[in-house]
Amino acid sequence: MAITNVSSSPVTVSGATSKSNTGAMSMVTTLFFMWGFVTCLNDILIPHLKAIFDLNYAAVMFVQFAFFSGYAVFAFPAGKIVEWIGYKQTMVAGLLTMAVGALLFVPAASVPAFGFFLAALVIVAAGMTALQVSANPYVSVLGPPQTASSRLNLTQAFNSLGTFVAPFFGSVLILKTAPKAISEIKQMSAATLHAYRLEEAASVKLPYLLIAGVLIALAITIALFKLPAISTEPDTTNLEDPNTKTAIKLWKQRHLMLGVLGIFLYVGAEVSIGSFLVNYFSQPYIGAMTEKQAAFYVSFYWGGAMIGRFIGSAILQKLRTGGVLGVVALAACSLVIISMLTFGSIAMWTMILVGLFNSVMFPSIFTLGIAGLGPRTGEGSGLLVAAIVGGAILPVVQGALADNPAIGIHHAFILPVLCYLYISFYGFRGSKLAPATRVMPSTATA
Repeated sequence: MAITNVSSSPVTVSGATSKSNTGAMSMVTTLFFMWGFVTCLNDILIPHLKAIFDLNYAAVMFVQFAFFSGYAVFAFPAGKIVEWIGYKQTMVAGLLTMAVGALLFVPAASVPAFGFFLAALVIVAAGMTALQVSANPYVSVLGPPQTASSRLNLTQAFNSLGTFVAPFFGSVLILKTAPKAISEIKQMSAATLHAYRLEEAASVKLPYLLIAGVLIALAITIALFKLPAISTEPDTTNLEDPNTKTAIKLWKQRHLMLGVLGIFLYVGAEVSIGSFLVNYFSQPYIGAMTEKQAAFYVSFYWGGAMIGRFIGSAILQKLRTGGVLGVVALAACSLVIISMLTFGSIAMWTMILVGLFNSVMFPSIFTLGIAGLGPRTGEGSGLLVAAIVGGAILPVVQGALADNPAIGIHHAFILPVLCYLYISFYGFRGSKLAPATRVMPSTATA
């Protein structure tokens, strides 16, 4: 049985039955849960490390820079690894690499050194990139092409389940003690400060040891599970212009290039918001709560994304993906603006509600971006995954805005507002395929 991608992709599945594909979807969905869980823990690490090392917003956002820059560095090598060893083996390798990075949190906390934490995050990101490059296109071919967005939304819903659970986990184990005031830290002697940092940093050891254990167990399970075989043999068929019969380059595919920018801005906006929520809710004019209490409310932000993805999985089977994307981006934009212009519970809950509308953006942009690429789908997927580097760059920019006394953390969210405006444009207009482009049929087999 052969299952094609969203546009006559040469990727095929051999020997798969309907039942086995359901089993494969269930197994691969666990990967989405795990990388959502690990990614969201960064939102808890940020205020924790900010307090320990007395960092400003721009400096502590290098947590996200180290993590998400891995997508730019490792996306293309990961794509080559998929070609060499296949999707299943790449998933296993990615999980084991993530486990190594998680284990490195133990010596990082024992030093403790902010740079060591960043190095551990880079290794975690390398493994997660391998999972993204292998799992996203794998899910897209496990069913009819017209419902690819729906399937990715369904798996992304379980990714959001991981992000929903992680803040509870992190608040209990990582933010279990309230940090000392900056004024008190500055009065400590060098020896006392070192002892304080050791004590506070030690709280990350147990959580990341547990994560490493789960990742290793999951890698073993995936290795033993019989997933449908997907061919990774290269296809020499080209995209052709029907008028000139000349090969079309990927960079000339307008919907793909605009989609790459869309992924960059979406991930940047989502990560920027999530990274600041604990500190934002802790402000006396917003939530006036402790960081541990604020971490609890961060779960509602990610929980909204989880609920939205389950709803979106059904909606996208009925409505045009681009139109849905445009509407939800405008809604998210409006909610952020309201939060910036208000205070107290209104500012807090409107920002939390943004998660609900974020829900369908990534899988929608992804599937719109690779539409019509045929045998170049894998290459297009690599470009889109590399664009996740937006999560590395935009939080640092927003951190610099938040550090500016004239702007502050409250109004630094203007950056996500601009991102959502572009995403709305992409949904309504930018994602449309050029009518002259067509895909030559593929003859590749498994």
